[in-house]
Amino acid sequence: MIKRICLVFLLVNSMLFNAQEDKKHFGIDVNNFHGSILKHNPDISHLITGHPSGIILSFQQKTFGDKEWQRLYNNPDYGVSFIYQDMDNEYLGEHLGVFLHYNFYFFNRLLFLRIGQGMSYATRPYDEDSNFRNIAYGTHLQSASYALLNFKKENLLDRLGLQAGLGVVHYSNGNSKAPNKSTNTLFLNAGITYSLDHYETEYPPKEKKLVKKTEPVGYGFIFRSGVNESDVVGSGRFPFYTVGGFIDKRFNKKGAVHLGAEVFFSRALERYIYFRSVGGFDDGTTGDEDAKRVGMFLGHELRVNKISVLTQLGYYVYYPYDFEGRTYLRAGLQCYFTKNIFGSFTVRSHAAKAEVMEFSIGYRF
Repeated sequence: MIKRICLVFLLVNSMLFNAQEDKKHFGIDVNNFHGSILKHNPDISHLITGHPSGIILSFQQKTFGDKEWQRLYNNPDYGVSFIYQDMDNEYLGEHLGVFLHYNFYFFNRLLFLRIGQGMSYATRPYDEDSNFRNIAYGTHLQSASYALLNFKKENLLDRLGLQAGLGVVHYSNGNSKAPNKSTNTLFLNAGITYSLDHYETEYPPKEKKLVKKTEPVGYGFIFRSGVNESDVVGSGRFPFYTVGGFIDKRFNKKGAVHLGAEVFFSRALERYIYFRSVGGFDDGTTGDEDAKRVGMFLGHELRVNKISVLTQLGYYVYYPYDFEGRTYLRAGLQCYFTKNIFGSFTVRSHAAKAEVMEFSIGYRF
């Protein structure tokens, strides 16, 4: 494992050596990790047979308070990371993922929390003939996210440093195609860091009352869409549409709360209702049930520059057909293209079970 880390580090260092003079305030790190798949669903028990391992290679830009959002969050790093992971199971195969990430620092910059979101390629997804036991991934392409909580000490030996801690990585296709039981890997990691900045730079002290700022109540509209499939493998992938409105209150420069309502139109749910009505399940489904749902949600928005982290809790107030439960969760990222126009990528789930990956566009007044 140590040889693998050093090889990757030397390759990256050789590519960047000639550009160091022009790329101040950048850094790289290489981490090896080793862990276990969490049994969040008993259906994946047969896939938890080993201890996944891999490498995280990251390239990030340091910030030093030149912009207000940097000072709000104690001068975080932001960058790109690549993860190679061997799932240590013949049916799950390997993952190759690319992520955008932020590093948020605490305790005099000795501890950082990294949040990364991206996409991953699964080498051995479900196949009804050759890999029917892999019910975790129904597609090659997966939505992926990971988090690290690491202790880090930079510049221990010239510009070389060390870091170590724990993390978790999640893979799921958001039920865009069945099956999709997903996986979560909890792991320990350790690695080396390298700063491309020749000089020590002082961070500005925290400004008192910097975060304080309120705005009047706003309102807006949002349209969400995508494709998904019910849990019935082979039932087909169909588009869905969601139309909603919201009001929000920005109570400081970091966050806002919002309240909204939305209407869900799902072709996959229509197909599922038909399947239950003709499949001889004797559960009372007639096929005439309404597949539309109406929900109300309460949520929070955490602003980091032009990017927001969204979390919402919803409840179906109109729920004519019982499907996965009346409460739902939504989480993801939102980006403001202009002051009023935004787009988002979110996952809507019922407890730990994803129903859809949503691509949204909205307008806020």
